[in-house]
Amino acid sequence: MLLCTSDAASDNQKKLETLRNTIKALQTEMTVHEKTKRHATDALRNTEQSISNINRKLVELRKNQQIINEELKQVLTKQKKLKHELNAERDQLSALLFQQYLGNEKNYLRALLNQQNPNQAAREMYYYQQLSKSSTENINNLHDKLNQLQTLAQAAHEKKDKITAIHAEHARQKVKLEQEKLNHKAIFTRVSKEIAQQQNQIDKLTQDEKRVARLVHEINNILKKDNKKAYYNTRLPDPTHRNDAFPILKGKLNIPVRGKLANRFGGQRSGRHVTWKGLFISSPQGSTVKAIASGRVVFADWLRGFGNLMIIDHSHDYMSLYGNNEALLKQVGDSVQSGDTIAIVGNSGGNPDSGLYFELRHQGKAFDPLTWIKLE
Repeated sequence: MLLCTSDAASDNQKKLETLRNTIKALQTEMTVHEKTKRHATDALRNTEQSISNINRKLVELRKNQQIINEELKQVLTKQKKLKHELNAERDQLSALLFQQYLGNEKNYLRALLNQQNPNQAAREMYYYQQLSKSSTENINNLHDKLNQLQTLAQAAHEKKDKITAIHAEHARQKVKLEQEKLNHKAIFTRVSKEIAQQQNQIDKLTQDEKRVARLVHEINNILKKDNKKAYYNTRLPDPTHRNDAFPILKGKLNIPVRGKLANRFGGQRSGRHVTWKGLFISSPQGSTVKAIASGRVVFADWLRGFGNLMIIDHSHDYMSLYGNNEALLKQVGDSVQSGDTIAIVGNSGGNPDSGLYFELRHQGKAFDPLTWIKLE
């Protein structure tokens, strides 16, 4: 009996040592994968920042192209008008020269037949010469203006060609960066999956009845929250140039993007012992994000866990946060109004789903945005 007990104790000790060695090996391997994940996150951040900058430059270039096209249109319109005036002036000069020619012939005949006063003929000749000189000067002035417009048109064409070339180069860079993003994201996703699998193995090796019971309780809470009626937002913040104090907007705000309200404030975050500090609105990639109220951009950059993040200060210690964007269209220091387009929806920051993460904070503390938002 003692021998059996001793053997059992020895066997259990060996099992315990084997279990500990297995956990240690998994933790070591997971540490390596965490390092790889951090590198992939940094590379993904740099790529997403570059894509955001490229997108902003492309928007600016399109605006510049529109301005140049309008300038070119105005120059061509002026050219057409001046050419019409030039042709009319030429026709007038031709008629004047013809009249001058006829006048010379008539004056010569009058002088022979009627003994006309030579001074009168000379005055008529001088009159025609002055008219001819004035018309010639007008034609020369019109030619000068046409040459100037031609120079402006040439400069506009050259500027337009240059902008087109830059636009094409930026577009090529964006394609390259998008491919790099896919590669970095593939590495990030693969390593994240491996880390999750290893963590699951460690959890299974170390779990006990209490942990399982707590997990079941947490899952039940998640299921209860998921069973809430889904809400799909279609209203966007109204465009306005009013600068109402933010506190009076409680209950009047709109969600900043169209989409399904996937997660709410206080809900359990999947696979984590933390809760949501804001809202996650599922929305197609490329959708526009609107400012909920007037304010000033105080942060516009990539942040771990939030991707391309923008923070707007609305004064009175209130701020709004917009995360996981594909591109940020405003910069730090920019003033915004309610309804202004400030970003483009994406899934930056390693988020597997496309959408917008949205928070409201007062004195730095997050609170439930739905207490301030007007739902349909």
